[in-house]
Amino acid sequence: MGLEYDQDSGSSTHSLPSLRSSTNSLYVPREDTPLLGPRTLSSQPKTFANVFIAIVGAGVLGLPYTFKKTGWLLGLLTLFFVSSLTFFCMMLLVRTRRKLESLPGFSSITSFGDLGEAVCGPAGRLVVDVMLVLSQSGFCVSYLIFVATTMANLLSRGTEVILGLDPSSVYMWGCFPFQLGLNSIPTLTHLAPLSIFADVVDVAATLVVMVQDVFIFVKKRPPLRVFGGFSVFFYGLGVAVYAFEGIGMVLPLELEAKYKDKFGRALGLAMGLISIMYGAFGLLGYMAYGDETKDIITTNLGVGLVSTLVQLGLAINLFFTFPLMMHPVYEIIERRLCSSSYSIWVRWSTVLVVTLVALLVPNFADFLSLVGSSVCVMLGFVLPSLFHLQAFKEELSFARKVVDVVVFLIGVMIAVAGTWTAVIEIMTSKA
Repeated sequence: MGLEYDQDSGSSTHSLPSLRSSTNSLYVPREDTPLLGPRTLSSQPKTFANVFIAIVGAGVLGLPYTFKKTGWLLGLLTLFFVSSLTFFCMMLLVRTRRKLESLPGFSSITSFGDLGEAVCGPAGRLVVDVMLVLSQSGFCVSYLIFVATTMANLLSRGTEVILGLDPSSVYMWGCFPFQLGLNSIPTLTHLAPLSIFADVVDVAATLVVMVQDVFIFVKKRPPLRVFGGFSVFFYGLGVAVYAFEGIGMVLPLELEAKYKDKFGRALGLAMGLISIMYGAFGLLGYMAYGDETKDIITTNLGVGLVSTLVQLGLAINLFFTFPLMMHPVYEIIERRLCSSSYSIWVRWSTVLVVTLVALLVPNFADFLSLVGSSVCVMLGFVLPSLFHLQAFKEELSFARKVVDVVVFLIGVMIAVAGTWTAVIEIMTSKA
């Protein structure tokens, strides 16, 4: 199963169903559907902004705690290593798509799932679909944890039990009926502007927290750890991979870019800027609070108007980002189980499962490491290198094949060791 070629004509006999719908047909959103309406070609600045929006998310909030565990120097080195490898693998996907679309017999490849099917047949799409469902659901679990923890910190500080439950659990169940309603909306159109607004608030809140961290560090100057030891190295890798996860949107973004030959430059510039921002945020957060750094850095801010506005703004935006992040999950499940028909029971059942998982997770950053080390590593490193090697296996030099194999093995190693480390951390936190 995979790429098959007609030896006489040199054309591929493996093709995808046409992805371009007529203007008269019903438009069904897919996992690659852009949030803000129909596709239009993007200028360089817009491409840069789209990449920035696709990558920056809640993962940054767990970086200071991760730096506390890994040490600030090891944390920075890990972060920049993951950023570089993520950029490399993103470009592998772009090159693989361009290669396949240049072959006769291949229709447009617009998403990660399309690429998986083009390279490895239905099994390839299935693997990508499963990984996307797990990763997107994992992101939403972390959103619920953050929202519930933040609301408990703001409204129930010092309270240990509410109605027989811990405050975070109460607020999480309080979100549940509202999420059922939001996730029942069949289209992204009405929620799309909230995604852009959420990213603006995230960046603004990040800058506010960083400024406060500087003032706190000048006053306290807590002792800092440089290296936390090899035992926490894979933990840091998992959180960093989670923070940079956005590879599922690379192919749609490249497809929308007006100057495709300059897409790599815009992507690299965005990744570089995000890396600097992430590194500064993680370092300053750890420098401000030292060993007192909490798994969600905003809970370190204490009381005050600015602190309250930052925490409340982030919580509200992640609350409304939840249905946006779950939409690809519904698209995949409904396509496979309901013939792409809308199913409110699928959506409600999925929200319930995500909520139950969030209730079982004791630590925000530990869960980021688990998701990053498992499914995000598969999507970010393992599958891109595998697909690239499969598509170019007849053309690559031995040295270039070795590079793909090394990236593949690095991904597998991070997935195994990082997942194990994260599970140990979660079990230790629960004990």
